[in-house]
Amino acid sequence: MIVIVDDRNLVTEAFRSSFDREGIPAAGFSGGDFEGWVEAAANEDVMAINAFLIGQCSRPDILARVIKRRTAAAIIAMKDHKTLASTLELFAVGVDDVISKPCHVREILARIEAISRRSGIERAPQDETAIRIFRDGRDPLVCGEALPLPRRELRILEFLVANQSRRVTKSQIFNSVYGLFDQEIDENVIESHISKLRRRLRGRLGYDPIDSKRHLGYRLVGTSRSDAEGAMSELAAAV
Repeated sequence: MIVIVDDRNLVTEAFRSSFDREGIPAAGFSGGDFEGWVEAAANEDVMAINAFLIGQCSRPDILARVIKRRTAAAIIAMKDHKTLASTLELFAVGVDDVISKPCHVREILARIEAISRRSGIERAPQDETAIRIFRDGRDPLVCGEALPLPRRELRILEFLVANQSRRVTKSQIFNSVYGLFDQEIDENVIESHISKLRRRLRGRLGYDPIDSKRHLGYRLVGTSRSDAEGAMSELAAAV
């Protein structure tokens, strides 16, 4: 999920619609509303956010500091007109990148992915895992081959990969895939998506890589290449 902070409603709505066309949930806030929300939001809600885009608003430096206190998610400042002084000031308060508008949302997504790699959010080296994701529209690679997925299942897989070192709840997955403020869809739809995703991954890997525990949630297991090869060897021997 992406959060856009800008005092101009036309800007937040334009970006929200553009991200929606890419299958990415997004929400827009004015600067004042956002500061109150992010300081009071539950940890699991903040965890569902992949990145924050800060546009025209008062005191973006304060907003960046507040975000940094709550999460390690990427912070990208969007400027109508960049100057060296303003750019250096934003980097000094913790902003990860500064872009000039207009900027295509696919470029923004690529920058978010690059920031995530540098910050070590995805701890397992991608070339050592059986599942490799890109977050730029390309199909994931599973055991070295592309696996086409419906966009909701792809977002779930991306979220599980990004959080593979810890267990995540159904609500956290729902918030990441559908957004924090979508009240029209029952979060139980996640169970159906995960069931279908499991079948697709099992067909390629030869085993189920999504471990689930009642009341605790989901996490990816056995996705290193050595684990995947071992599981497939065991399956072949059993047959």
